Amino acid sequence: MAARRAPGMTRALLARAAGPLRHPRAVAVLAALAVVLTAASGWLGVQLYERHQDDRRHQEILAAARQSALNFTSLDHRHYARDSKNVLSGATGDFKKEFAAQTAQLTKIVAENKSVSEGQILDAGIVRADERSARVLVVADSKVTNVASPAGTSRNYRLQLDLVLEDGRWLTSDVEFVG
Repeated sequence: MAARRAPGMTRALLARAAGPLRHPRAVAVLAALAVVLTAASGWLGVQLYERHQDDRRHQEILAAARQSALNFTSLDHRHYARDSKNVLSGATGDFKKEFAAQTAQLTKIVAENKSVSEGQILDAGIVRADERSARVLVVADSKVTNVASPAGTSRNYRLQLDLVLEDGRWLTSDVEFVG
């Protein structure tokens, strides 16, 4: 036969177990702890989101810089109009104006020399970047053939590209040979 407990004993045990939760100080501490944990979670969430945004922006910057450098180092006399258009489509500001102003002269030189440059991007790294601008260093090689060198020669480029964000696209605003 099972032993019966007295009803008063059960209430006493429950009261003892629930007693600390009824204490006003304990409730205040738990409430404060809940607020702190909620705030910390929110702060960590914002930090994670911002980190994700920065990573995504850096990937977009690097992709744009790599493509711009590839366009700049890959030119073919047989379709120079298309190749120069590719350079200009990823350009803005003074760089775009200067390249556009030289396109007619470059077209003539490239055609006369039957120049073909096949670029290859080896590496790229961001020097600095914010929400609207960036500076990227790009290492590129190209094989260049022309009438003077039909077998081709290798060229190495170390380029510094400045990019700006315009209408949701990262565009090259300056190209400098740095080595």
